[in-house]
Amino acid sequence: MTTYTPEVTGSGFRASVQRVGGYLASMVMPNIGAFIAWGLITALFIPTGWLPNEHIAQLVGPMIKILLPLLIGYTGGRLVHGQRGAVVGAVATMGIVIGADVPMFLGAMLIGPLTAYILKLWDGLIENRIRPGFEMLVDNFSAGIIGGAMAIGGLYGIGPVVQWLTRQAGHGVDWLVGHDVLPLTSIVVEPAKVLFLNNAINHGVLGPLGVAEAAEKGKSVLFMIESNPGPGLGLLLAFFLFGPRSLRPSVPAAIIVQFLGGIHEIYFPYVLMKPKLILAMICGGAAGVGTFMITGAGLVATPSPGSIFAYMAVTPKGGYFGVLLGIVIAAAVTFAVASVLLGFGRGEPAEEAIGPDEETVVNPEEAANVAAKLSRQEA
Repeated sequence: MTTYTPEVTGSGFRASVQRVGGYLASMVMPNIGAFIAWGLITALFIPTGWLPNEHIAQLVGPMIKILLPLLIGYTGGRLVHGQRGAVVGAVATMGIVIGADVPMFLGAMLIGPLTAYILKLWDGLIENRIRPGFEMLVDNFSAGIIGGAMAIGGLYGIGPVVQWLTRQAGHGVDWLVGHDVLPLTSIVVEPAKVLFLNNAINHGVLGPLGVAEAAEKGKSVLFMIESNPGPGLGLLLAFFLFGPRSLRPSVPAAIIVQFLGGIHEIYFPYVLMKPKLILAMICGGAAGVGTFMITGAGLVATPSPGSIFAYMAVTPKGGYFGVLLGIVIAAAVTFAVASVLLGFGRGEPAEEAIGPDEETVVNPEEAANVAAKLSRQEA
């Protein structure tokens, strides 16, 4: 298993949160290429994209609602119980994605590992108790029964729970907006975004409210609460400079997809792997919203996708200063807070080289090739 966060020691609340975040990251980060593929297709081919194509855009919905949750459920199951766990994790995930109105990333993170763990308990229970010749039969049927049962359970259990959480997050944002405390909406919006509830909040709550306000005033700040690309940019820049060295090469592509393409989902896994960074996202989001309010900034429509180019396209004439300032301040605040929380990279090793006192792990195939080469030179 690839480790995306430093090994956590201790048993306190902080250590528990770090372990959970690291485990969630281990389910998502191996599939980051799939997120980038989806993000590029979305940014390019949806009706508001750079190269609108109705036929190609048909990939967008199935990829985010089915493919990506399945990959997460598969990976989560594999972490718990190898290939058998991966298979049942994917099967169970299908139960929660069918009929769901929102992408079930959070549900996949729950049901994939849970199903694999149940299968692992079952395998431990029947180990060395099956008659010779019946092992494969029992293994296949047990995986099928457990995976199928969990898929049905997810359809009627976990799926509705995630839908309920989505609605509650929307109600929370609606209440904050109604009480004119817009910067505080980041306390709800930013954690909800990281759990992939961003579209439900933006299009289900903030979008309709923003349309009503824009119809009356000609613009609305509500369009910019969730879609501001500044906090994501600030976080990714902090990761690029101070994050785990093994992940830094993936950041430039993520910045392109997030800031220029407007696909914010690409940075969510980076927050999940270090949950304390949600504080940076909240601070940056609140700073951006506060700046928008002070400068009187607003957009005439929802920027879709939430890229810097989409922002410029729906900014009213003469309103660019406030919009750009809010994005820059949100990015700067997020970058500053995230850099502090990452310790300015002090916890990262200076280089990946193995020191003289450490054991060297040798690849057997590579060693054989080197030995053969040396033997030919001697001959």
